[in-house]
Amino acid sequence: MRLTFLLLLLAGSLQSARPVLKSAPKNTSPDTAHHSLFTAGVGSALIGGLYDGFYPYKALLQHGDFGLGAPDKLDGEIMIYQGKTYQTQYTGKTFLVNDKQLTPFCMVNFFHADKKISLHQTLDKAALFHYLDSILTNVNGMYAVHISGKFSYIKTRAFPPVLEHDHTPLAAMLGKQQFFEFKEVQGDLIGYRLPYFMDNTNISGYHFHYLSAQKDAGGHIIDLKTDDITIEIDILDSYTIKVPATNDFHHFDFKKNREEDIKSVERGGKN
Repeated sequence: MRLTFLLLLLAGSLQSARPVLKSAPKNTSPDTAHHSLFTAGVGSALIGGLYDGFYPYKALLQHGDFGLGAPDKLDGEIMIYQGKTYQTQYTGKTFLVNDKQLTPFCMVNFFHADKKISLHQTLDKAALFHYLDSILTNVNGMYAVHISGKFSYIKTRAFPPVLEHDHTPLAAMLGKQQFFEFKEVQGDLIGYRLPYFMDNTNISGYHFHYLSAQKDAGGHIIDLKTDDITIEIDILDSYTIKVPATNDFHHFDFKKNREEDIKSVERGGKN
């Protein structure tokens, strides 16, 4: 009887000492977390001629409020700023995009600045990138970069639309791009500096699009001169990609080296 009582007492002690298990906090999806880059589409596929949209902007904005990309059928350039999507066509017309429309390639993140720097001097594009390199010290880091303020000069470009399933490589279309020049303007540069290990899935190096303060002009940055600007840096630490499920993508040749094409497209074809 005494033995039975002791065993019951011991069992009760062990029961009370058992750790209480708590439910783990729900994981935050990596593509909706702060400091995470989300890309719809593959960069080298766009460079190689896959221009048909597959991913709606409404879904894209669930993954970020800041970013850039290309419209369906390559009809200009895309800028995403403060949760709104803008498109600049090759005519120069810039407008808000219907969120039901599709993009073949676009990258976004929820922008939260880790660094903020005011710069009151004239820098051309090369000097600006050199300055950014001095503060973006992780050569293998992913950075979202927002530059706002006054610019003494901005030069942008946009491509005309193509026909459906027209897969002419982007570098072969440089003769059709339209350029736009602006002097003494205010606006925002929306961009990224991505590392070389992201080549093919994305585009390494610097990539900026411009959106005017009035939201009536924009495009891919070709050249610039700063005046009085504020630089904000968001340090990214994860990356999610949405791969197209189209027949054209299934048969696209990723073996081809498109490095020179990418460089040519980024600089607008200049030598």
